[in-house]
Amino acid sequence: MHPLSLAQYLLPHQLLSRLMLLMTRIRWRPWKNFLISQIAKRFRVDWTEAANPDQDSYEHFNAFFTRALKPGARTPIADPDALLMPADGRISQLGRIVAGRIFQAKGMDFSTEELLGSARAAAAFRNGLFATIYLSPRDYHRVHMPWDGKLVETRHMPGRLFSVSPGTVASVPRLFARNERLVCSFDTDFGPMTVVMVGALLVSGVETVWNGVEIPPYAGRVFERDYAHRDPCVALQRFAEMARFNYGSTVIVLLPEAVLALDPSLAAGDSVRLGQCLARRVR
Repeated sequence: MHPLSLAQYLLPHQLLSRLMLLMTRIRWRPWKNFLISQIAKRFRVDWTEAANPDQDSYEHFNAFFTRALKPGARTPIADPDALLMPADGRISQLGRIVAGRIFQAKGMDFSTEELLGSARAAAAFRNGLFATIYLSPRDYHRVHMPWDGKLVETRHMPGRLFSVSPGTVASVPRLFARNERLVCSFDTDFGPMTVVMVGALLVSGVETVWNGVEIPPYAGRVFERDYAHRDPCVALQRFAEMARFNYGSTVIVLLPEAVLALDPSLAAGDSVRLGQCLARRVR
């Protein structure tokens, strides 16, 4: 194991992430402008896409990091049978779930049940499809709906906050099933669809459009919310914003078998953009 990955086992994950949360909410102009300018330069942020290109006007660093895009900067593929890529980023892995196991990296996988925290929820994806998308600091950090869906439940899973950088993913077993995460389950016209927002070291904030800030606080136990019987229901359309990372991480999409096929042009390591084709319905 790489020494940097090994060191993460000893770090106080939640304490460091709380400190980062505080630092990224500081409104003191010299500090927040320094952070924004450093990240923008290092990761070559494309300001021409931002709805607000004025760096100085952001109230704090997190406002910059979760910035909206201008209309038309991302558009959904026109194919009506296409499920959409939910975010900008890079594909960590994607493919078929084999007997309830999801591939993480060479020699490592994890179970759908431990990722979702529910045998019942995992059963629908036993031989389904998955896509794991890593969002770097350069990327647009809002996550959108791959398809029309009605929210059924959310499950806040407690855990560690390992980095989700490629090097750590390749060396820490079952990383995505160990990190704190928010499981969002939807009902669609092709069956169940689940979007998992995975927290990470220093970048563990998750916020949804239907309930606001979900993480932190960090969970001490599994916490479930039932949305299936709420009136009015939470129904979101294809391409609509569903959630955002308050400073980055990874999103995992789970899809059922038989009715869908992943876009054959996609492969691990590919850079992807919100709105492009993730999968297609099989007719």
